[in-house]
Amino acid sequence: MDIEQRQAELIDHFVKQASNQKGAALGSVIVEATSQPSLFAFSEILAVPNIAEFEGTENSKYLDMLRLFAHGTWSDYKNNAGHLPQLVPDQVLKLKQLTVLTLAETNKVLPYDELMEELDVTNVRELEDFLINECMYTGIVRGKLDQLRRCFEVQFAAGRDLRPGQLGSMIQTLSNWLTTSDNLLISIQEKIKWADSMNEMDKKHRKDLEEKVEEAKKSLSHKNYSNAEICWSMCLTYIVAEVTHCKQADVDCRGHEEIYSEPGGVMDYEEDRGRPKR
Repeated sequence: MDIEQRQAELIDHFVKQASNQKGAALGSVIVEATSQPSLFAFSEILAVPNIAEFEGTENSKYLDMLRLFAHGTWSDYKNNAGHLPQLVPDQVLKLKQLTVLTLAETNKVLPYDELMEELDVTNVRELEDFLINECMYTGIVRGKLDQLRRCFEVQFAAGRDLRPGQLGSMIQTLSNWLTTSDNLLISIQEKIKWADSMNEMDKKHRKDLEEKVEEAKKSLSHKNYSNAEICWSMCLTYIVAEVTHCKQADVDCRGHEEIYSEPGGVMDYEEDRGRPKR
């Protein structure tokens, strides 16, 4: 089954479960959801009104735990472990997987040292086994392990739930990308027009050159010149015309380069780490 379809089914299942439970029973639903090996998105569950009612109650720690799995990392848990429920092994694994996704949001190359520190892993073998078996095989990331450079090169990473306030930043990033794309399109269109213009100039030049050669032939045919003299005269006519044309083309090219030499950034499609459809 496709991972996105599986995610959608699990989300729907736990949303229904959470909508029908209260109190401690609802806390158990949260623990089950955050332990589910195939579930990596929790914003829809977090939005269930029954769960929001945990705020300020003795069960608020379950709400905080769900927020941790929606937006936090393993380091966040360690820093706040005293205010959160004790995690079971499946939850620990899940939170470390989510930590890798968070790190991959901002960097395509993740150093082994940083990963080992963030995941509490003591050696490279254990780290690589985790990345292969618990991340790549599950489909949440794709990449290459570089043992020589001691890093993980990320090629794809699933998106996490949007953090509060992150939507505005994402909209601004997409807006900037759209503006850059529009400017690039205009630049390409102008360069195409310039290339067409240069092509027409070249055709005209060749036509003029052919006409001059024909005139030279006719002129020389009426005079008593040797074949060598006729050949040299035609060559000189051609060379002079070509040099004149090349100088003009060089001037046009330089002027065009000055127009389009300003640097402009183009957003790399891999930097858009939008959350996949579920």
